[in-house]
Amino acid sequence: MLDDHHHTDFRTQFVREPASLRHYPALVLNADYRPLSYYPLSLWPWQEAIKAVFLDRVSIIAEYDHEVRSQRQAFRIPSVVVLKDYVRPQKRVAFTRFNLFLRDEFCCQYCGAKGDLTFDHVVPRSRGGVTSWENVVAACSPCNLRKANRSLRHSGMHLRKPARQPSADEMHAIGRRFPPNHLHESWMDFLYWDAELDS
Repeated sequence: MLDDHHHTDFRTQFVREPASLRHYPALVLNADYRPLSYYPLSLWPWQEAIKAVFLDRVSIIAEYDHEVRSQRQAFRIPSVVVLKDYVRPQKRVAFTRFNLFLRDEFCCQYCGAKGDLTFDHVVPRSRGGVTSWENVVAACSPCNLRKANRSLRHSGMHLRKPARQPSADEMHAIGRRFPPNHLHESWMDFLYWDAELDS
């Protein structure tokens, strides 16, 4: 079983390395064949996936057609790998920029706009507001400027929903509605995005 230090490694290595994920990322499944994470999707750069194969931490489930060569041999790049040891999913949702945007479904919590998002402290820091799940929301720049450092009451603005700490299950459900831009066909058997099903 992996120790806690390795749990952290598994969680942070795939979190957000967009540059290294452009070419041949591997979908990382837990030992129960579910993605380790949906928010963001648990993807490793191909180099990490091959390293994990050599360290005997994962099994390869599917591969890309593309090969990489070492001095001695050629390897097909893994597209789906499964951990040999089960990693307990995190119950606590980390308070990160990405998770806050995901909680708010990538839209302004004042007007519902989807582009040009930033953050707003509901109770401004200048009035003692803290940086927490319960006091920070996604906001578009125009709403952020309009509210400035006033309270909701004084600004005449309203939140679309109360700001609160989400549960892991809630984030999991929201995360499935926002699949990454790049989905390889070999991942589809392991991902259950909210697609319309034929009845």
